[in-house]
Amino acid sequence: MKVIKPGSTIGILGGGQLGRMMTLAGRNMGYRFVTLDPTPDCPCGQVAEQIVASYSDLDAAVKLAKKSDVVTYEFENVDAAVAAGLEEFSYVPQGSELLRTTQNRIREKTTLSSIGVPVAPFEVVRAGEDLQQAIIKLGTPCVVKTATGGYDGKGQWVIREEQQITSVVETLRAFEGDLVVERFIPFHKELSVIAARSTNGEIKTFPVAENIHRENILHQSIVPARISEKTTKEAEGIAVNIAKSMDVVGLIAVEMFLTQEGDLMVNELAPRPHNSGHYTMDACITSQFEQHIRAVCGLPLGDVTLLSPVVMVNILGEHQEAVINKFEQLPITAKLHLYGKAEAKPKRKMGHINFLASNTDKALEQINQLDIWKTEVVL
Repeated sequence: MKVIKPGSTIGILGGGQLGRMMTLAGRNMGYRFVTLDPTPDCPCGQVAEQIVASYSDLDAAVKLAKKSDVVTYEFENVDAAVAAGLEEFSYVPQGSELLRTTQNRIREKTTLSSIGVPVAPFEVVRAGEDLQQAIIKLGTPCVVKTATGGYDGKGQWVIREEQQITSVVETLRAFEGDLVVERFIPFHKELSVIAARSTNGEIKTFPVAENIHRENILHQSIVPARISEKTTKEAEGIAVNIAKSMDVVGLIAVEMFLTQEGDLMVNELAPRPHNSGHYTMDACITSQFEQHIRAVCGLPLGDVTLLSPVVMVNILGEHQEAVINKFEQLPITAKLHLYGKAEAKPKRKMGHINFLASNTDKALEQINQLDIWKTEVVL
């Protein structure tokens, strides 16, 4: 199996905060980095060489490949066709098939169902087909999602009552793409597990995170998750099954719903480092970013032991000024990470803080006392 040793150059498709943190972790190991991103001075470009070009620019991607000993990607909306083309010019251990699958909700859910992974009941609505019929078949409440694109709640419509059906159908009447309708799952908790699988087949899972969202954007990740040992083992087992069955190389983030009855259902996949894994940067022996590098470079995977209870809280554009103004008030065990984005916009992820404490209740209390995120978290 090919091993990419320290001193080599890693190319990253995408130059956002995930690429930035991947680069910072890899530079400590002795790797060099080059990123392709259309935004000049992007977060990753501040710490790596940058090729400024569109993600769909195959010539620019080939230029990236020629500079790199291995190529990876930092988010799943990179053009899968470009990733496929890169396989002809460079070493892309993740391949393009997983990217192609996770870029499309229909392919993703169909694949998960085929390998025995529990997902919410769903109906596929091809372009031009009757959306209303699919909604009626599943019943309300349900969620209508675009098959491609969309993140942090974009491209989704929740229908809680029959009276809303006509409005949503009318809104999407001119939409020309495929849609998927899912039965709404009244979940008890939202969880995620990040699994790493190396080029030699070794698999490790990070501790389960309990996630709290606000307006469909991740607000907090609480680790250890406040769940039973049985649920913990089941969640880890699902992630391992997905990593094996889908031939993952690198990281796969598996987002799940835990129902009141104790059942788990997979909601979404992300074949990359994930926001809910940022806690690993300060609370685990090995961070998710170092682990991703180890996996795609064929190195032994690092120890994933949790060193401290932790709560990760996101810093959105509306929070950044308050965080900076109250920096001196942060507990000495809180670790601030800002992403170097040029402009703080509402709902835009600008950074995060990992609050390490003797237990997660204490970390949650520290967050509340800062009064930056206004609405109190649930203790």
